[in-house]
Amino acid sequence: MPVRIVAALITSSLIILLATPPWVINGQAIDVHFTDITESAGIKFKHVSSPEKRYIVESMSGGVALFDYDNDGYLDIYLVNSLTVDMVKSKQKTRSALYHNNGDGTFTDVTDKAGVGDIGWGMGVTIGDYNNDGWDDIYVTCLGPNHLLRNNGNGTFTDVTQKAGVGDPRWSTGAAFVDYDNDGKLDLFVSNYVDFDVNNLPEFGKGRTCQFKGVPVQCGPRGLKGAGDSLYHNNGDGTFTDVSKKAGVADTDGYYGLGVIASDFDGDGLVDIFVANDSTPNFLYHNNGDGTFKDIGFPSGVAVNENGSEQGSMGVTLGDYDHDGRLDLFITNFDDDYNTLYHNDGKGSFTDVSYAAKVAAVSLPYVGWGTWFFDYDNDGWPDLLVVNGHVYPQLPTYRQRNFVHHNNRDGTFSEIGEQLGAPFAEKRTGRGAAFGDIDNDGDVDVVINDLDGPPQLLRNDGGNVNNSVLIKTIGVKSNRDGIGARVKITSGDLTQMGEVYSGGSYLSQNDLRLHFGLEKRTKIDLIEVHWPSGAVDKVTNVGANKILTIKEGQGLVEQKDLKKGAAPLHNQER
Repeated sequence: MPVRIVAALITSSLIILLATPPWVINGQAIDVHFTDITESAGIKFKHVSSPEKRYIVESMSGGVALFDYDNDGYLDIYLVNSLTVDMVKSKQKTRSALYHNNGDGTFTDVTDKAGVGDIGWGMGVTIGDYNNDGWDDIYVTCLGPNHLLRNNGNGTFTDVTQKAGVGDPRWSTGAAFVDYDNDGKLDLFVSNYVDFDVNNLPEFGKGRTCQFKGVPVQCGPRGLKGAGDSLYHNNGDGTFTDVSKKAGVADTDGYYGLGVIASDFDGDGLVDIFVANDSTPNFLYHNNGDGTFKDIGFPSGVAVNENGSEQGSMGVTLGDYDHDGRLDLFITNFDDDYNTLYHNDGKGSFTDVSYAAKVAAVSLPYVGWGTWFFDYDNDGWPDLLVVNGHVYPQLPTYRQRNFVHHNNRDGTFSEIGEQLGAPFAEKRTGRGAAFGDIDNDGDVDVVINDLDGPPQLLRNDGGNVNNSVLIKTIGVKSNRDGIGARVKITSGDLTQMGEVYSGGSYLSQNDLRLHFGLEKRTKIDLIEVHWPSGAVDKVTNVGANKILTIKEGQGLVEQKDLKKGAAPLHNQER
């Protein structure tokens, strides 16, 4: 064959490869991209930060929550703001923000009316209906004290921290509402990071733990004292009791706690608690069923990586990426380390499969934060997003792009972020990330709180070419939100499993509704909801592209159509 013909064939092949998306479903290429609609949606928030980041506390904030505070069926946004050391010393204030979803692609700042702006030096946020009144409440972690903001059901919130007894005065980071004793009331776990005093500051760049690759940087967390953790038991009367020491989760050794997620890891009907610890071994607290926990991080295989090394763990998510019916664990980590995927082998045992799954190598030069398993293309297989951004502005790699790992359905992932639109090619300093369908059009959108500057509200365009379903859980004997409920959904030959979580990602809160992609399947044969109370509800033969509300003991109580093809602004800004 002549050389020029061979060259022409090679060129044609390259053109085809470059023009074809890397994911093909039943022979059909799916064109999905994400559009940054922050400005057009009316989001004017800007996260406060110090340009130099001379102290570690100035690098760690940025939680965000997606939740429906007014029960109108649309997800609203709460963005946590921080301070700087100089602002604290000069007694300046900052403003976190609550944005109401207008249902037309725009949001309205309702912070002042809601009374949720003044929370001090904010870090993260978690959501849960702690008093079971049908209105979701906000818990904000801070460089102490924290804040519990009770939803009054009329668009306003009341700070009930002091009365409730949950104002941890330390530097708190991750948090999750969790009914650890299955009494139908949400308890609260809070992780704390470093024992940090703005009046007694470590000297920038001085000492071995204040250098990175030969460059003087902020000090910590190594070399600084850890702060311990808290577990608050819900008394059912608007107050909580600190049971940290009694329960065995106080972290008396002072590890550097960040991300928190709670789940029944071993399927014994009792919720366990995972804590991602920075530069120290992770905790997996097994629920003993008697009000106490036992850390099984090491015997379960999730305390350290496959090399036996502790990591700079920050963000955390759970998902059944391989459809074996067990929730696997993914953790984002620091520069020169790799993000870790732990496969759930059953019976409380996990295996580090990060390199085999192809999520490790690409992450080595990056610092990972917010993360979540989410099916962005609705093919029925959970994909994975990772928000990146360094902590040291003194480095040229400070601003970094984000990852999207596409699930290849064979136990591996392909990192394709830059092919999903400009927002994933842009280099920024992301922190918290929250996931949910902001326009109820059937695909999952993302909001990212950046450390430096404005957030990103990323609308999913094209994911709803495939079918999906959203499931909202309402507990009766269980907690009202159904947090801890495990949902199994079967559609033809596709079986998926998910769980309702509080916490996770990095100091953030996702939509409490569960999203399942269905590819081209048009019917759901069976939905099984296993409630924390032990009750099981089954729903059969429902159509796809619905928002389904399932109530404990009553089954399906409401179904609404998703706005497929009619999402606000859907064809604009393309």
